[in-house]
Amino acid sequence: MSSLDEFRTSKAEWRSRLLLQRDELDEPARKADDQALLSNLLGWLAQRELTAVAAYVPVGPEPGTDVPSVLHEAGLRVLLPIVAGKRQPLEWAEYTGPDSLRPAAFGLLEPAGERLGAAAIGQAEVILVPALGIDHQGVRLGRGAGYYDRSLVLRDPAAELLGVVRDSEFVPSLPGEDHDVRMTSVITPARGVVELPV
Repeated sequence: MSSLDEFRTSKAEWRSRLLLQRDELDEPARKADDQALLSNLLGWLAQRELTAVAAYVPVGPEPGTDVPSVLHEAGLRVLLPIVAGKRQPLEWAEYTGPDSLRPAAFGLLEPAGERLGAAAIGQAEVILVPALGIDHQGVRLGRGAGYYDRSLVLRDPAAELLGVVRDSEFVPSLPGEDHDVRMTSVITPARGVVELPV
């Protein structure tokens, strides 16, 4: 087996392990995690002067339920991603409330408003990035489609990249490559926001 094959196998094994962990988490534990995440996030954001945040609508057991609504209610401009096409960067549109979402591909909910294009991510001062896992060096393990990898290169270089995971998904080391966009911080329910690398 080549080192590239081993690398892919290692990533696939991590994905399987972390997805299984999420599926095994019961509803009360998920709700408690989400409440702690929201509390930590709002406390952290309150210490900053921000106008725009890029976020996402969690799917299934992904952490962060209600994040778009809570950010919007806090008076922030919230940009949400739209899958524009295979191998394309994400496009963005503004979230204006739960009624502004519509069903989309992959079981996602996306904003139905005006598409602002892929470059709109550059308007966000903080980008909340969904992940299956984040390691202590800021390596992010996603689902493997590459949408965020193609999108984060368009961000403002000063923007905070905040990976959102559960506590057990913040791990010492994940397989990564030199060209991977590293997270600048991670947020978990118990630890709050941790600057990376640690």
